[in-house]
Amino acid sequence: MLRNFFSYCCLLLSFSIFGQDIYLQCGKLVDTKNGKLRNEVTIVVSGNKIAKIENGFLSGTGQDQLVDLRAMTVLPGLIDMHVHIEGQSSPDRYLKRFTDNEADVALQSTVYAERTLMAGFTTVRDLGGSGVNIALRKAINKGIVKGPRIYTAGKSIATTGGHADPTNGYKLANMGDPGPKEGVVNSPEDGKKAVRQRYKEGADVIKITATGGVLSVAKSGSNPQFTIEEIRAITETAKDYGMLTAAHAHGDLGMQRAIKGGIKTIEHGSFMSEETMELMKQYNVYMIPTISAGKKVVEKAKIPGFFPEVVAKKAIEVGALVQETFGKAYKKGVPIGFGTDAGVFPHGENAIEFHYMVEAGMPAAEAIKAATVTNAELLGMGDALGQIKGGFIADIIAVEDDPFSDVNTLQKVIFVMKEGKIYKQP
Repeated sequence: MLRNFFSYCCLLLSFSIFGQDIYLQCGKLVDTKNGKLRNEVTIVVSGNKIAKIENGFLSGTGQDQLVDLRAMTVLPGLIDMHVHIEGQSSPDRYLKRFTDNEADVALQSTVYAERTLMAGFTTVRDLGGSGVNIALRKAINKGIVKGPRIYTAGKSIATTGGHADPTNGYKLANMGDPGPKEGVVNSPEDGKKAVRQRYKEGADVIKITATGGVLSVAKSGSNPQFTIEEIRAITETAKDYGMLTAAHAHGDLGMQRAIKGGIKTIEHGSFMSEETMELMKQYNVYMIPTISAGKKVVEKAKIPGFFPEVVAKKAIEVGALVQETFGKAYKKGVPIGFGTDAGVFPHGENAIEFHYMVEAGMPAAEAIKAATVTNAELLGMGDALGQIKGGFIADIIAVEDDPFSDVNTLQKVIFVMKEGKIYKQP
């Protein structure tokens, strides 16, 4: 009896240490790297990692958890390289800068984070907010809040009066003279200090606004706003601190300066010329198209009063170009990542971007690869994210249909696992 009791205790101890594995029986599995499908497989998840993938439907032992996804297609958690998780466009967006406290922004951001995760996006790159995005990332990592894995820029870096200058649109008495601490620079030395400040605050990536933008209360949506010397100072400092760089850019000259200055991803790229496309290929710079945001701002600009007049005019001019430019860039061979600019449109609707990419001429398999394998590599996580593979982090989602045949199925994610924890299931 004592021996049996000892054996029972050892079993309980073993179970408590190692825990149960999760067996996902999958009808189809997307091989994101090679653009192929595997039929009838079982994914074994142990802790937060994928232990193995076996052919056929396996059930494990009595202690293991079984999840039936035999009628579904599974693929790795999706990665969106351009979101703004703190907020969401609305007619009172510009007023909220004066009425919402930091706590209000923080609480709202938790809702947007959960919506994003439940839509199948298990990793995002947040490209600019007030700094709440850094606190949100920490809360998600601690398990306090449900949301995707966040790589954040904290506060974007702008020039005085440029897109992302936080006092654009204020009355003169309130404009002040924001500097590197607030993310506003006017020299290479300012640029270095701004990067170091972002690092000090806990940012993961550096984002600059290389040209004018649509939603800022400023006249131009496309003029260059940094010198190439300023950009080089920023990218070289970011490299020293191990930080990826991104540039918001609509205008062509600003893009060219950003590319030559060492930026790794160009966001939007609305007025990109063929010359710039060739430069992107030459420097191995990636386009993050954000077609969804372009579509949405055009739609909202037609609603009287939704945007200030100066913004509405830019929205109609710039937003309509993004999808067409993306199609040309793809056909030209420009490296492409996946990003949506969610926040400009509702969080949780990120997967509509796949529809627009395919509509513009990119095969579904390549669009899915951009949102998984390519983006994981850009984040320096190519050996852990973006594929369903033994040893990779267990970020796994499931949809009803084959996304290679119907990419719109990615807008209806039914199962979500992040780091081995199930957040949504049939």
